[in-house]
Amino acid sequence: FTDFNPLELVGGVSVRYVGRVCDFGTPDLVILPGTKNTMGDLLWLRQSGLEALIKKHAASGGPVLGICGGYQMLGRTLCDPDGVEHGGALDGIGLLPVDTVFAREKTRERVTGTFAPAGGLLAGLSGAPVEGYEIHMGTSENLGGCRELIRLSDGRVDALSNTDGNVLGSYLHGIFDTPGFA
Repeated sequence: FTDFNPLELVGGVSVRYVGRVCDFGTPDLVILPGTKNTMGDLLWLRQSGLEALIKKHAASGGPVLGICGGYQMLGRTLCDPDGVEHGGALDGIGLLPVDTVFAREKTRERVTGTFAPAGGLLAGLSGAPVEGYEIHMGTSENLGGCRELIRLSDGRVDALSNTDGNVLGSYLHGIFDTPGFA
């Protein structure tokens, strides 16, 4: 949850942590944070009814951002062949054409990169530098139809959006610390 600290410091912005359907309201932005149990938390979102509200929000053009495990949840499938987290496979929320496969080895590294040319909400960040850290299990594969949002200095793509630009996913923790992003 430290990813949200910079948002709490922006004037005119309020941050709400939602755990029940009745608390969802009409948010300006939905953020799915990182988690230590992506598949279990996705099942909880589904069972609580919050997944349906997130999908409805995105379908109406509302922005949704997934960070790390939240990014993995936004995809089409999550697969855990080695039982690292939950075991088996699970359908994701389906808002990004991405498949995630969990692996035994954890990625832990500080990274730097650059925002790709963007329109809409992120237009002002085109070409801006970004830095943060990755700490996750597995990889997420773009199945086509995603826009690149951040290219890391090592050449990897870290962040993607859907073609409408309102659903975004990134493994990058600390992204709200990037000047202008919050």
